[in-house]
Amino acid sequence: MAVHSSLTFPVSSSLRIARLALVVLAVGAGVVSRGAQVIDLWPGEPPSEKGVFGEEQDMTKPTDNLVAGRRLIRLGNVTKPTLTVYRPPAAKDNGAAVLVCPGGAYSILALDLEGTEVCEWLNSIGVTGLLLKYRVPKREGLEKHTVALQDAQRAMGLARQRANEWGFDAQRLGVLGFSAGAHLAASVSTHDRQRTYAPMDDADRIDCRPDFTVLIYPAYLTVKEQGDKVAPDLPVTTNTPPTFIAMAQDDPVRVETALFYALALKQANVPVELHVYPSGGHGYGLRRTEDLVTTWPDRVRDWLLSRGWLKATVSGARP
Repeated sequence: MAVHSSLTFPVSSSLRIARLALVVLAVGAGVVSRGAQVIDLWPGEPPSEKGVFGEEQDMTKPTDNLVAGRRLIRLGNVTKPTLTVYRPPAAKDNGAAVLVCPGGAYSILALDLEGTEVCEWLNSIGVTGLLLKYRVPKREGLEKHTVALQDAQRAMGLARQRANEWGFDAQRLGVLGFSAGAHLAASVSTHDRQRTYAPMDDADRIDCRPDFTVLIYPAYLTVKEQGDKVAPDLPVTTNTPPTFIAMAQDDPVRVETALFYALALKQANVPVELHVYPSGGHGYGLRRTEDLVTTWPDRVRDWLLSRGWLKATVSGARP
């Protein structure tokens, strides 16, 4: 288990505000800007769907906090989950892909901060970004992550089924999540042997285990009241994918959730790289600030290269 940090500061992301507006308008329309493709996740009614929700929309209020001086999209009332495919330029494409799971406490999705901006960064290092718009908020009578895990398992199977069409190696498909989205990424990484819903088509019979997992300021991984025992809904085994974790020591979610989950991975002989930084709080996405924790994209890229999921010929583009 590696624990260290770095002083490298890459250039900030070039994602345009105009693009963010286009994404919000197009999440249900089937297309987004610059050729990204949006597909419905399920062939019909999603499983375990219940309740009545309002219109899917950005829930951000004028009084909500900014991140690195910029607003963010808080998408709520998601009842129609989708998968958006962001392919990198052909000259940079190295054949890897990552399913991106935005956070939002299983209540909303931080769609740009922890979604579209992350896919832009993945494209810059030659990786196909697969943005998962999973169902929120939690459904009454179900665990907080029940329908989200169904969506994530479906997305992994669907991605592998269409890997050739989307131009990536089905054996270099990882998952990356933030906060609650990191819990979702850990969930799909520890629930790969059986679907949590009845299969609907051939995509649901394809392996849904990620080849690697990236958890950024994860939430819900441990139970504080039980000495930070790993949450019972995350059955870590020797088959859990190699995992990268980054978190700030002053994160209000509590850094113990990362420390004890990393220890559980180590005890299961799962390769794990853990980065703990002294400050930075929670919810920064990959927007750069003076806090070293926001250099995590550099460390993830180094880890992907060292483990062989990226080709060494990648130009080294930074967010």
